[in-house]
Amino acid sequence: MRRTLIVAALLALTPVIANAQLTVRMSDIRCEQYLAMSANQSRDFSSWLSGWYNYKAGRTKIDLVAHEKNILSIKDWCKYHPKDTVMSGLDRAIVKD
Repeated sequence: MRRTLIVAALLALTPVIANAQLTVRMSDIRCEQYLAMSANQSRDFSSWLSGWYNYKAGRTKIDLVAHEKNILSIKDWCKYHPKDTVMSGLDRAIVKD
């Protein structure tokens, strides 16, 4: 009986492994959220945005210097527009053909 209780207690304390899926609407990320991201999250988010916009424009090369300048530019814009979405700032900044 005691052994059964010990095994039951250990099983109760064992973490449950679950596979969760999270969907994030990138177009809904507001500037205040972007500016509050950790360095790693900000880097990943910026890279995703860069890839998405480059894909839309049909670009197949990455200019890392321009990428860094663009990140600084959008972060600067976001400081003055914290309630706007990051995508809306990018849409305004990109020249339409």
